[in-house]
Amino acid sequence: MTSGTAPLNGDVRLSPVSAFAAGGLTNTDTALAPQVSPGRGNVEFDLPGVLVGTAEYAEGPTGCTVVLVPDGARTAVDARGGAVGLGGGYDVNHAICLAGGSVHGLGAAAGVTDELMERHQRQTRWTELRLVSGAVIYDFSCRDNAIVPDATLGRAAVRQAVPGVVPVGRCGAGRSATVGKVNFGRAEFAGQGAAFAAVGDVRVLVVTVPNAIGVVVDRAGTVVRGNYDAERAERRHPATDYEAALRAGGPAAPVGGNTTLTVLVTNVKLSDYSLNQLARQVHSSMHRGIQPFHTENDGDVLFALTTDQIELPGTVPTGLGTIASEVAWDAVLSAAV
Repeated sequence: MTSGTAPLNGDVRLSPVSAFAAGGLTNTDTALAPQVSPGRGNVEFDLPGVLVGTAEYAEGPTGCTVVLVPDGARTAVDARGGAVGLGGGYDVNHAICLAGGSVHGLGAAAGVTDELMERHQRQTRWTELRLVSGAVIYDFSCRDNAIVPDATLGRAAVRQAVPGVVPVGRCGAGRSATVGKVNFGRAEFAGQGAAFAAVGDVRVLVVTVPNAIGVVVDRAGTVVRGNYDAERAERRHPATDYEAALRAGGPAAPVGGNTTLTVLVTNVKLSDYSLNQLARQVHSSMHRGIQPFHTENDGDVLFALTTDQIELPGTVPTGLGTIASEVAWDAVLSAAV
């Protein structure tokens, strides 16, 4: 198995805390121009027919990420937690759009749809419509404005989509993503992560944006991003803080504004049932790298897509899901660098 991820480091990246004041700058208050959103580096992948593009508004900062499959891909959607922001949710998609801006960022997916319609010669027969599903993270907790990804930014992300490369770091939908929000003062910037694996002819690509109330945990069980206590100069598992709060007479106040978004793309032909189970298996596995996960304060969404290019050789769909789960963990870790 070959895999592409970025190495971890131990720098502290505390995010600022928003004042959540009314009257913040909006998209209509300034002349916004979509910008490229390169992050800190790239993860390469080899998956024919798949492109990835990112764009951002630096004034936010906020952005969006588009996973583009022009020929269409059957899709399973697994959505969990108490604060899901999702549009479309189709069984087949030509693109998936991830964006910041919470519910207001769902407009970016409309721009992706418009751009694909133009590229498809504006055909309107129902069998020719371009299908785009979108999901959003709440990224206002570290910024004092109301600038959101919109249709213009969605179009820009499609125009910048390229095959074989996924930007990682503070880019695209992960431009202002944060993790480890036992309280906002302990949150750290995360970003967009990606990982790719090839086993023989089987291909698995995972793109993820951790913006969780939980912390990011590596395979040694170490908290590598989030819930940073500046007084003690340490990161720690949120369970320690929640246990202390319970002993003191009540649970810590929940911190809203989270959500982890993930896109998994494979080239393996799967039945609809197996594709749905793949989505559930991999999404469930991600609790190892994000703790806690799927809480009432999160709106986690995983899109599992297949380009239906090869038969599954030498194993069962559960085996593919097991491999893909490791790729997903790599992707989460790459977002935490």
